[in-house]
This record gives sequence, structure tokens and C-alpha cells, in this order.
Amino acid sequence: MRALLLLVSVACGFVSASEPPAVTVGNIRRVFHNGEHNAFTDLVRFRDKLYLTFRSCPDGHMVFNTASVIIMCSSDEGATWQQVHRFSVKDRDTRDPHFLVFKDRLFVYAGTWYSGPGKIEPKDYDMNKMLGFAVSSDDGVKWTDPTMLEGTFGLYIWRAAEFGGKAYLCGRRKPGYDIGPKGEGEKVQSLMLESDDGLIWKKRAFFQETGGDETAFLFEQDGSVLAIGRHGGGKNAQLIRSKPPYTEWIRKSLERAIGGPLVVKWGDSILVGGRHTTKENGAKTSLCWLVGDQVQEFAELPSGGDNSYPGFVALSPTRALVSWYSSHEKDADGKTITAIYLAELSRQQRP
Repeated sequence: MRALLLLVSVACGFVSASEPPAVTVGNIRRVFHNGEHNAFTDLVRFRDKLYLTFRSCPDGHMVFNTASVIIMCSSDEGATWQQVHRFSVKDRDTRDPHFLVFKDRLFVYAGTWYSGPGKIEPKDYDMNKMLGFAVSSDDGVKWTDPTMLEGTFGLYIWRAAEFGGKAYLCGRRKPGYDIGPKGEGEKVQSLMLESDDGLIWKKRAFFQETGGDETAFLFEQDGSVLAIGRHGGGKNAQLIRSKPPYTEWIRKSLERAIGGPLVVKWGDSILVGGRHTTKENGAKTSLCWLVGDQVQEFAELPSGGDNSYPGFVALSPTRALVSWYSSHEKDADGKTITAIYLAELSRQQRP
């Protein structure tokens, strides 16, 4: 069975080391808290600087038109950060920001729920009114206004990736844009969206025809794609693979649910991150290696309650930064805060 799993990995262009490297987690610190609900992080390197993005909302986690996206920059490998941009979209909750370096520009993509001029109740959340937006910059200083992404109406967009001169997004939607009450769960489809310019999008493929949810893509040099997909309805996450032209997809259930999944290649290993919930410890932000067709946890980051959605950027072959949000701390008055955190990862160099 082990040999068969290895053959599947090789066929799709991915080889996971049988003995993943040991990792030390250090320099854990809170890097942002402004009294608002801060969540859904991502990290990237662009023009020799690091960038961190997340949603911030004075009214909380749910759908509010007061939400906005903050972009921060570091010139010293993450030691200090300065805010360089903040944007919102009128009458929409702007959330789940993700970076993409594409055609010499830094894009920040965000999914937006329609909220109208005020708060709406969860029963009135309508995926059919979702719409993707982006801002971009060629220097990290001057940013465009939020631009509506053509082809994303009715789609909840998520993490972005680039391969072969094209950009890719995860987009999820109701089959046939079905009209009905919230609670879609198993009915939601996940699509791979494709773009030539980062702004105009079209469907490339279905990769989850039911139970679609947040999905992160990882491309190899031959165009093989490996994805970690959260599975709608709280089921275990899926390991999803395909090769060009992405007409056939291999799906395998992992041994845990993963909220806000991350998948990146670091050296010769594949790192998977996201929220892991157990009865004993509750919800925690977890980091794992992908070994064969399963994940092996190597770190549980300080976290609790509302948390996860990690970002990652390599500083060297043996050092990296990871970002996440969490509500495990309280302020001086004993009130729970939801803040942004960073930690440094150090891994053993293979001989």
C-alpha cells in the first residue's frame, strides 16, 4: 500500500520525503491588535520586502460592511511592520485576503459578502451575491482602488496561485446558483478559476462537485497541482491532485478536518497548515508535513477559540515565518481579543 501511495505522488509530480525534517518554533509574538476583530492572514515576499495582510472589523467575525483589509510591510525580515494600505468595498464585507505575485505586480484578492448599508443576519447571507475584488501594486507603496473581478459574481473566491503565465483561484458556488436558505454545506461546488491578467476570470475545472470549501493550490514545475481542500459540512479535509489539462482529479480524505488550509513547498517537503479541532484541546492552529497521503503534525501554535488561516513565507532553506490569527488572549480589562501573530520556524538541513 505504501508503494502505491508513493507511485500516485510521483505520477502527479510530487514526492514527499519519508522522514520529514524536525522543526523548532520560536520568536512567537503578537504583531497586530487594534481593538478590532483581526483575522484571515497571508504572507508573501515581493521586491525584497515581506508583506502581511488580514481582515480587520470593529464589529466582529461575521458579515459587516465595516470590514476592511489591512496590508503591512516589513523591510527587516519580519522584525518590524508598517501599515502601507487599507481598503474596503461599499456595502460589502471584505474578507479572506490572499496575495499573489503575478506579472511583476503584487495582487491582494478578497472575497466579499453583500451586506448592504448595515448588519444582516446570518440567515440572510447569500452566496449568490458574493463578488471578488482585488487591489494591486507594482511597488508595494501605491495601490489601485478595489477592482471588481469579472467572472466572480456568485463565487466565494479564496487562495490564489500562479503557473505558466496564468493566475488561478479557488471559487466556490451553489450548483446552478440555487436560490434557498443558508446552510448549503454538501451542495457547494469548488471550481478552479483561471485568468490571463489577474482581473478577468473563467472556469477552468470543477475539482469538488459536492462539499466544496476553502482550497489551497500548489503547482509543481510540470504543471501538476496538489490541493488541500476543506470539506463542507465539517468533514475531514481532502488531498486533491490533478495534472494538465486538469480534467481528471484524484481525491483522498485526510484524517482530520482543516480550517483555512495552507499548502506550500519548503525545500524538499510539503507543509500543510490550518485549524485542527479536537474534543480535548478545542480549536488550534496546527502545522504539519505531508508524508505520503497523510499529514504529520509538527507544531501546534499558541491559539484558541476563533483562530487559524495561516500564511507562510520562506526566509531561507532552513528559516521561515508563519502568520495566523487567534483569540486566546485577553486585554488588560479581561476582554478576549482577536489578534495577528507571527512565529519563526527553523528546520534541520538535510545532509
